[in-house]
Amino acid sequence: MIKDNEIKATVSPFAIREGEVKVFDGKDGYVSMNQIIHRINIGHITDIHFAIIELVNEFEFITSRQLLQMLEWKGIEIGSQDKLNNKLEQLVKTKILTRYYFNSEDGKGVYRIYCLEKMGKYLLNSRGTECKWQPTDNTKPVAMIKKRLAGNQTLIAYLRKVKAFDSYIPKPSFTAKQAGKVFKASGGSVKLTKNNKSIEFVFEVVRREKEWEKKLVDKMRLYKDFYENFQVGDSGYSSIPQLIIVCEDDKQMAESFKTIVMNKVEISNIKLYFTTDLRQNEETLERTLVHFGLDPETKKYKMENIEVKILNFENELKVFYFYFLLFLKFTIIAFSLSNKYFESELSVWTGSNSRLIS
Repeated sequence: MIKDNEIKATVSPFAIREGEVKVFDGKDGYVSMNQIIHRINIGHITDIHFAIIELVNEFEFITSRQLLQMLEWKGIEIGSQDKLNNKLEQLVKTKILTRYYFNSEDGKGVYRIYCLEKMGKYLLNSRGTECKWQPTDNTKPVAMIKKRLAGNQTLIAYLRKVKAFDSYIPKPSFTAKQAGKVFKASGGSVKLTKNNKSIEFVFEVVRREKEWEKKLVDKMRLYKDFYENFQVGDSGYSSIPQLIIVCEDDKQMAESFKTIVMNKVEISNIKLYFTTDLRQNEETLERTLVHFGLDPETKKYKMENIEVKILNFENELKVFYFYFLLFLKFTIIAFSLSNKYFESELSVWTGSNSRLIS
């Protein structure tokens, strides 16, 4: 599998494209539960298949690359992307999962999206796993699915690249007290813990869908309600979480910030941070967040990259390797000098005693 920082994309695969539609790529026909039970009994559907089904249930919509990353993180040996794709094909053929791809004026999408089918829900329920999936979930529009996929990518980046990573929630719920509404963060949330202190990051994903600015303002009103009326314990949070807006690109970050300011939905008791899909591909996430600050001279807002040290996965490793390499370097130099000294002494000794030897 290609590493994140080797991906050369300049446009996010989860950005909205002109005229984009979702195309069914699953299997038609009928599969009975008896057929599936038989496949389980003869070992054609194994614990690895069930691990895949549970991840699809947890994330609702997910790509095969994201599935592979999650399986590897959980320590489940799958072998390769091709081997995972073969197992996914088996699950699609038995109508445990189904599959879609996106088609637009730019052509057919390069990845497939997996979600549950009816048989998948039956199997999960039989194993005591909570499954809220309904057939209508698979009718969700392109923008909603892409928000989920961008959120997945962000959560996976944090759990793989941040040493302080503690836990994640794909679809956390919040209560806007004054509005009397419960709403979900479209990008999920992560908990980071270091030195017995924790902070939670909440991700709200924004896409360039129809009327996206209005939808952002409506969602920010709910967040503003939650944050400005926050009390310890609200929505399960022991301290006020950090909100991060995940955009398609740098331009949309600026557009989103402008929309928030112009519509007066800034949140008074937190700093609002922004990021983009492609920033999650960086080797380390410590410089992937952006803040818009007011320049005291120009009185205009400017985009500032901020460094968040808790997001660095390799600080301790880097220090260790630095001193290890330094030790190795001095060892090699010392060894080289001792060799030269030995050779020099040997030359002197053999020269002065050459007559005795002869």
